[in-house]
Amino acid sequence: MRYASLFWEYIKNYAKTRLTYRADFWIEVISDLLFQGMNLIFILIVFQHTASLGGWSELEVVFVYGFFMIPYGIFGTLFSIWNFSERYIVKGEMDRVLTRPAHSLFQVLFENVDPPSLIGSFVGAGIMAYCWSQMGLPFSVMDVVMLFLFIIGAVLIYAGLYTALNAISFYSDAPTGIVPLMYNIQNYGRYPVNIYNKIIRFMLTWLLPFAFVGVIPASYFLEQKSDDISQLALLTPVMGLIVFGLGLAFWNHGVKRYRGAGS
Repeated sequence: MRYASLFWEYIKNYAKTRLTYRADFWIEVISDLLFQGMNLIFILIVFQHTASLGGWSELEVVFVYGFFMIPYGIFGTLFSIWNFSERYIVKGEMDRVLTRPAHSLFQVLFENVDPPSLIGSFVGAGIMAYCWSQMGLPFSVMDVVMLFLFIIGAVLIYAGLYTALNAISFYSDAPTGIVPLMYNIQNYGRYPVNIYNKIIRFMLTWLLPFAFVGVIPASYFLEQKSDDISQLALLTPVMGLIVFGLGLAFWNHGVKRYRGAGS
């Protein structure tokens, strides 16, 4: 309840700022929608030249992309810490954060909350609903429950990986440059993993488990995908807890090692 109250206070401060600069808010929303739209157009163009992708139809791949957008939008809203190294380590703002009683990670996250990113989640839900209807997939209350669990698991995977990446800054004052690379790798998770070779498939499933933020949980709802991929979907919440736990532990260890900005 304490952190929920703090989160609400940060949201109110965010709203006050955005009401002052409303044009910036809508520019951010439109640019995010355009970016997601370009990714969707790319998928549609690919299927202008092929009937299937690794045995997956156009609607199935678009369905996976729709699911991919939901947890990513939530993650972008709550974990928008792309500039952590420069702002909090190089410029020394982490010293201010550590003087407060609340957990450092939550403070950093609350200060960088980005509600416009959540619009992408609603767009993704709309894409999923459209594909679901077009493919004639059955729908039940259990599907809603599983979808909720898969989304939470996927968000935790994002959170754990990027928390660990940003925690590297505690060990090195210089920006690592790894975050942009990770951002590009995560996009592979929105495509069927069986189109990649075994090494990339293993990496996306078990080392950097971005397959669990897109194709694996989404395949659970595609009845014709009764292979090993859909069977792994039930591991999504478990994988999320493991990855986030490791990321948080790495962050906490980095905070203990942190000695201040210095001079």
